[in-house]
Amino acid sequence: MEQAAKRAKTDDGPEATKTNTPEDKPEKQKENTLSTPTNATTGNDKDAPLSSKENKDLDKESSNPTNNTANNIAAEKPVNQGDKASTKDTQQPNETNTGEQGPFKLKYTLTGHTRAVSAVKFSPCGKWLISSSADRTLKLWSGVDAKFEGTFEGHEQGISDVCWSSDSKYLASASDDCSVKVWDVQSRKCIKTLKGHTNHVFCVNFNPQSNLIGSGSFDETVRVWDVKTGSCLFVLPAHSDPVSAVHFNKDGTLIVSGSYDGLCRIWETATGTCLKTLIEDDNPQVAYAQFSPNGKYILVSTLDNAIRLWNYHTGKVVRVYRGHKNEKFCIASNFWIINNNEQYIVSGSEDFGLYVWGLQSKQLVQVLTGHSGTILGLSCHPKHKMIATCATEPDKSIKYWISA
Repeated sequence: MEQAAKRAKTDDGPEATKTNTPEDKPEKQKENTLSTPTNATTGNDKDAPLSSKENKDLDKESSNPTNNTANNIAAEKPVNQGDKASTKDTQQPNETNTGEQGPFKLKYTLTGHTRAVSAVKFSPCGKWLISSSADRTLKLWSGVDAKFEGTFEGHEQGISDVCWSSDSKYLASASDDCSVKVWDVQSRKCIKTLKGHTNHVFCVNFNPQSNLIGSGSFDETVRVWDVKTGSCLFVLPAHSDPVSAVHFNKDGTLIVSGSYDGLCRIWETATGTCLKTLIEDDNPQVAYAQFSPNGKYILVSTLDNAIRLWNYHTGKVVRVYRGHKNEKFCIASNFWIINNNEQYIVSGSEDFGLYVWGLQSKQLVQVLTGHSGTILGLSCHPKHKMIATCATEPDKSIKYWISA
């Protein structure tokens, strides 16, 4: 049976189906494959206390990576200019506060995708929002007033993930058609197709310099690509089950990967060497993982209704966030660090809510409701107090939440 690498699950076809334990295991990659050490560090749900220095370490740190993105690559397919989408200004959402003053309220609802929306990402410059969907398209929206700008077409099957280059000029998308596509935002054309994965590509990210792309797949590998040439530099035999997350740290020297096998692995980008393996005692399946803005911690969402903040240097879990529901879907979580007094962890949930916790206190600050499907993806605006979310069918919408 074909297994599709989607964050969304519906009953109307393989492109929008995600199973936690795939029935068919793909053949392992053999070319350029690097060995994986077996050393592992285990954590537990008892939080290790944060020192005052560690508290400060979680604050956002600025970085100015060199923009070195794809150049002089032949175009493939232009955007379809004939599609329809709409934006609705929503002034009175439903929301639940849980003690502290809730930080967000609903502002806009965006519609246009015809199937589940798998991911949303604000551009680093803050001008745009991109969304990906099981309907095989990407859609571009204004990052401030949510105006619809256009649709990118070219994938043959549904899209599970999308990401921006650091200069906001390029996109990369991961699809069930086993490919990663690189897009020029201004021309809205596909300028490169990266082929090599042997099963659905589930997650994708640029490094901060945007000269490399990391992708994770249901073929259980992570691939590292050279953006300019489109060549695969490394095939990492990362996991024994589908790879659900791949992310670079702030200077691009490390990659974290997460998988249904319950492991998070940290890799050296330059050599493809596995430096450390993080595993929780109960070995819950990893739904999502990313480095903190300063690169010193890793936020890991797992399919046991928990989000853990790891100090990967010590191998200790320093925070655990609970209250949401996450047992089935690969739901994104994120840091939302505005300043020293406004630091949050945000996540979607299978009960259709957007959950907001105090980063340090672990206390649930607010649950925002308004979606009618599982919130799969979210993104925090880089310049404004705004969060975008997206949901599964039957919802299929994107929502902008602003500071209350």
